[in-house]
Amino acid sequence: MHCPFCSADDTKVIDSRLANEGAMVRRRRECQSCGERFTTFETAELALPRIVKQDGSRVPFDEKKLAGGMLRALEKRPVNTEEVEAAIGRILHLARASGERELPSRVIGEWVMDELRNLDQVAYVRFASVYRSFQDISAFQEEIDRLKNSPSPEERRQQISLLSDDED
Repeated sequence: MHCPFCSADDTKVIDSRLANEGAMVRRRRECQSCGERFTTFETAELALPRIVKQDGSRVPFDEKKLAGGMLRALEKRPVNTEEVEAAIGRILHLARASGERELPSRVIGEWVMDELRNLDQVAYVRFASVYRSFQDISAFQEEIDRLKNSPSPEERRQQISLLSDDED
């Protein structure tokens, strides 16, 4: 690893530990030439599927675009960064775990809406209005009614917990 301060290629690992719930390794390094210390993060490089857009074109999965869309919907909403990063991580995990080489953009959009529904209902409706191309206020009202009639994130967690208890 090259030193970001002096570009020397002789650096030493001082400390290593797991980060991001075990998804990466955080390494503290020291340059043998200039003595500066810096931190690096190591993650497994797993291939994400290509995205098949609605027009049939295929594009590489773009994590920045995913995060940008979610952050636009969450703008000025009381959701902390860690929750957003965790939601993005869950979507990436679903994409990798799908085992598919290609995924329709529609599937990714639904995953994003599920995560936003759990994070913030206003952000969910914002995203849904663009994603589903709402044409008028009645489409907003239908989505809000659907949201009101669906169980809250806490109720869903309790339902899942009860189902898993029944399996034991």
